[in-house]
Amino acid sequence: MKVDSNQLYEFLKDSNIVSKEHLEEAYADIAQSGKNLGEYLLEKNFVNEIDLQKTHAYILGIPYVDLSKETIPMEILQIVPELVAKKYNIVSFQKSGNNLNVAMLNPEDLQTIDFIKKKTGLRIIPCLTSHESIQSVLRQYGKSLKAEFGDILTADVKPEGEEDQNLEQVAVGLPIVRVVDTLLKHAILESASDIHIEPDEQEVHVRYRIDGVLHDAMTLPKDVAAGIVARIKVLSNLKLDEHRLPQDGRFKIQNDEYKISFRVSILPVFDGEKIVMRLLDESSKGLTLEKMGFHPVALEAVQREINKPNGMILVTGPTGSGKTTTLYTMMDILNTPEVNVSTVEDPVEYRMPRVNQTQISSKIGMTFAAALRALLRQDPDIIMVGEIRDQETLEIAMHAAMTGHLVLSTLHTNSAAATLPRMLDMGAEPFLIASTVNVIIAQRLVRRLCVECRKPYMLDAKEIEALGKSYDVQAVFSFLKNDPLGKKFIGEADSLERVTFYKAIGCEQCGNEGYHGRNGIYEVLPMDTDIRKMVTQNATTEEIEVQARTNGMATMIEDGFLKAVQGITSIEEVMRATKE
Repeated sequence: MKVDSNQLYEFLKDSNIVSKEHLEEAYADIAQSGKNLGEYLLEKNFVNEIDLQKTHAYILGIPYVDLSKETIPMEILQIVPELVAKKYNIVSFQKSGNNLNVAMLNPEDLQTIDFIKKKTGLRIIPCLTSHESIQSVLRQYGKSLKAEFGDILTADVKPEGEEDQNLEQVAVGLPIVRVVDTLLKHAILESASDIHIEPDEQEVHVRYRIDGVLHDAMTLPKDVAAGIVARIKVLSNLKLDEHRLPQDGRFKIQNDEYKISFRVSILPVFDGEKIVMRLLDESSKGLTLEKMGFHPVALEAVQREINKPNGMILVTGPTGSGKTTTLYTMMDILNTPEVNVSTVEDPVEYRMPRVNQTQISSKIGMTFAAALRALLRQDPDIIMVGEIRDQETLEIAMHAAMTGHLVLSTLHTNSAAATLPRMLDMGAEPFLIASTVNVIIAQRLVRRLCVECRKPYMLDAKEIEALGKSYDVQAVFSFLKNDPLGKKFIGEADSLERVTFYKAIGCEQCGNEGYHGRNGIYEVLPMDTDIRKMVTQNATTEEIEVQARTNGMATMIEDGFLKAVQGITSIEEVMRATKE
């Protein structure tokens, strides 16, 4: 059941899957290296995995299946145990009489096929599939997590009100360990960014923040509350007997599939202690500015400015708008062996190799200003200040930018143009702002539409009139019509009524939400000569924004509408993210 390189070559010669030039080049190279032709073609990106697997299936005379959009009934899925499925990349997806269809990556794995045959007593029909397809099905094992609670909570969980000396025993007891492990595992599988565990008088409510929106996940009996809090305190190395003061900690979960860091905050509330955990995926591949959704013109401006040896890069927006992710992405680009990158953060979100990260602790006088002052004696090239909160920090950061350092930081303002007057309000000298700031990026996060179920539609007159109460719709349409990227999507439309947008519907793929994942909308304000001059003349936010738009800056609203016509997000999401 193996496709050798010669068989594959002969088949591909008569197909259009790989260009003749690429095929001949690959065949000549493997003759010398002894590599497998299929693996070589994949390495060189001469063929995609799905086409290659379909070709293998055809040559071998076995079916090819794509399960990436299929939901497998749990009773069928669990015929192959989760551990076996993950270890050997094999899943069961259909049962008919005595026949069990399994999808796999390696049909030569006769040992695993034989194992499943003996375990189930069924006739196994192997089918080929792709990595993406297998991973999609493997994630479905986690969908039954809620069902686990039925068994766990019938076990002997210690009631609330136990004395503190017994809390440690409760925290390591099997039922509570399983409850907490299941809560964490479920959150990871749902791609949640935060877990909220909230006690009330009768119950404990668990909510997950997914794509920026909180969702009810489950409700647990009140008598497990003390055990859950104790377990999370043990994991986070916090004080078990402290119930009156807030506590902060962190812990990590790591296995072959993921490496997740949990940042834990525990706050006393009327009915007990509320826990919020921020999930930080340390195993995820580094983002790029392109993937984050920057418009090509804005992207060019950002890349030009971050490659300068000194000055300030400021990212602005409210809490949860993705500012830290943008800063870390920039640091990832700049982090080379030739430079010393140092940060001052509160708290340290992600650990980055070869970056010197300092944690703020106000209790002992380790403020942003104090840490930044010490950091300047550490011979840094690039400095990231988590947030500029006061005049002292701002002044030190600006002087660092003037003396040959590249400084990255964040501020809380509503728009890029509003950042400059805000800095003046904080006591910065106009000439210092004009000479140190390189670029200001304002941003928000919008949810991405599910591509499987999004539905195209056009706005009617009433909807455009309603939009006109919040936005300058003519300015938005003018931007779309004149921007090269916008024109590509709206074509020859002569009014906003003739432009196609998309709305969220909801399907199994997106959990009936209509959205899956998030994307940024941005406005990027480079500090050109006109803007610098206006800053020294104490111009208002409105005046700066008018000049920036004259110079070619797209506003966040315009960038949002551009992503709406591209089908990336919906108008409703743009409105939700940009309302002040």
